[in-house]
Amino acid sequence: MTSLSAQTQTVLRNSNVARFVSARFLATLAAQIQIVAVGWQMYDVTGDPLDLGLIGLSQFIPFVTLILPAGHAADHYNRARIVTTCYLANAVCALLLLIITLRGVLSVWPVFMVMMLLGASRAFSMPGSQSLLPNLVPPESFSRAVALNSSTQQFANIIGPAVGGVLYLAGPAVVYASVMGLALAASLMMFQIRRATERVNVKREPLSLENLLSGLKFVRSRPIVLGAISLDLFAVLFGGATALLPMFASDILHTGPAGLGLLRTAPGIGAAVCGLMLALSPISRHVGPWMFGGVALFGVATIVFGVSTNFYLSMAALVILGAADMVSVYVRQLLVQLDTPDYIRGRVSAVAAVFIGASNELGDFESGLMARWWGAVRAVVIGGVATLIVTGLWTRLFPVLWRMQEFPKRQ
Repeated sequence: MTSLSAQTQTVLRNSNVARFVSARFLATLAAQIQIVAVGWQMYDVTGDPLDLGLIGLSQFIPFVTLILPAGHAADHYNRARIVTTCYLANAVCALLLLIITLRGVLSVWPVFMVMMLLGASRAFSMPGSQSLLPNLVPPESFSRAVALNSSTQQFANIIGPAVGGVLYLAGPAVVYASVMGLALAASLMMFQIRRATERVNVKREPLSLENLLSGLKFVRSRPIVLGAISLDLFAVLFGGATALLPMFASDILHTGPAGLGLLRTAPGIGAAVCGLMLALSPISRHVGPWMFGGVALFGVATIVFGVSTNFYLSMAALVILGAADMVSVYVRQLLVQLDTPDYIRGRVSAVAAVFIGASNELGDFESGLMARWWGAVRAVVIGGVATLIVTGLWTRLFPVLWRMQEFPKRQ
């Protein structure tokens, strides 16, 4: 364990990795804080729950529209500078929300316009940041860097909503000013990543439909990449228990708002702890079984949560669910990045972002629709069973992924 810890410390001593992970942490923390404030403020002003859904939709539409051009940009321009620009755009959005708040929120449409700008920024930052990390570390350190980055992201997801709620007690203007400061700090750290890591001899191709779709064509041609992305997609699509947490907290577990807060943090805790463990001791053998096992455990934990009427058992199931999800996400990210050449890594990351982003949105909708038809318990249990069925089916459809023993060498 000492040697493993030493190797992890070597990753942390890499100044570019330290800046990258810190910038991503601050940016994620800022986003989590801000979304709490925007949702609370809009509902306080309008009292219309539809506006809460429109906040998400206003970010999703530009994200889906721009994600493929963003992937093209990540393959043809300086990735660190793209992400830096996106974080600066996030700071501008926080400033605009601050101005709107100080002038008095009389209409929701200015807020929706700012959310659309945030969605556009997210579209460019995701493929840019995901394809940048492999350029910052040598191949032997990449798996630890991925685990370290994932665990810090989860930590930001855990504490962000709580910090946002506390800051909101001082008023939404304080929240947006704080978010602006965090976004500026994130952009400064990302800007300081040394240019020595920038790729050389990058052939810039014109923006065309063929180039935009080249990432999708590449994914279709690689069974390992296609299998990993699609397995994760259907697991999230069918196993979206977290979308129904308010119903479980209120009607089944009878815990109230405090219990709901704990339930919401449980998956993030499991994911963060698992990410730290993977940073210390990365997966190196039986790669395929680890990924399928993670998705299968995710399905089992979903079923246990669905049938549980005990708060502590439900918490434990959600912690395990988060840890299992981290295993599958960790393996998927490594497989996609390692099996993809650098010249097209941005466009492939964009395709993966579309798959995963769509599964999150559609998964929440599917869970809500199923719960309306059959009730929350049946909806979650059926989703968990469907996840297990997909896992078994994918072992037949993608046998090369199921039998994979080692990660491929980085392209």
